[in-house]
Amino acid sequence: MAGETKRIAAIKDPFALLRAATLRLAEAQQEVTELSRLRQRVITELHDQGMSYAQIAAEAGLTRGRIHQLKQSAPSAEGAFLGNARLIIATPLKKEAGNSRPVLAAEDFAAAQRLGDLARSYKLDPSFEHVPIGGEIDLNRDDMIVICGPRLSSHVAGVLAQDPSICFERASDGPWTLRDRETDTAYRSGMDSTPVANSDVAYLGRLPRPDGQGLIMVLTGIHPQGTLGVIHLIVNDLPDLYAQVGTGRFSVLVNVEYDPANNEPVNVRLLSPFYRHGAH
Repeated sequence: MAGETKRIAAIKDPFALLRAATLRLAEAQQEVTELSRLRQRVITELHDQGMSYAQIAAEAGLTRGRIHQLKQSAPSAEGAFLGNARLIIATPLKKEAGNSRPVLAAEDFAAAQRLGDLARSYKLDPSFEHVPIGGEIDLNRDDMIVICGPRLSSHVAGVLAQDPSICFERASDGPWTLRDRETDTAYRSGMDSTPVANSDVAYLGRLPRPDGQGLIMVLTGIHPQGTLGVIHLIVNDLPDLYAQVGTGRFSVLVNVEYDPANNEPVNVRLLSPFYRHGAH
């Protein structure tokens, strides 16, 4: 009997034992899922490098049939783009004029729910929380995606400031813009332009956490419509995103054209290359 199982079995209180066993089962299932994902990733990488499944099987001490079975049954490797096991999705609360209670933008709520649905399809376990008014939030946690920009959180702004290729900055007349430092090009939201256009510019990146002990994904539009465009990109192009950047550091700019009737994206395209910032 494994040590942790033995410890749980020794618990005298039946309800405490039931709670501990249930929690450990959930943790064990998450470990099984992630180990299966890692195993499938290695099989795929070896096959892409030119090894046959028969060769992989022989080196691993398995049968060719078992290799095929493992590859087919494991969760898709690209789910690792989002995170591992338990995923934290954070969205910012805002203060609206005339409303004493903090509110969550409808687009941010929709973005978080769509991201959560995608995570579940890859056998991840998403949870949801808010960046409070004032922007103070613990970003030093594993498998975290923050849907928030620098205006609403100085903590998030600190993470974004580490990006060597893309930055948020205010235009001389006030609105936020996104600048591609590599090309020295500033991008302005359509709704802040003259004439006004139904378009926005958005950011997607994975950067070091404040404690330097891991990475955190940050995504946001200059306006909420852009955020929905990034989610559209992730939901529809996750395998390509994973192929481009894996689980390492990167950032990219996204242009989003949207339907003004419902703010839903109608055309999403990249404005920049995927800038890779070094190995994880």
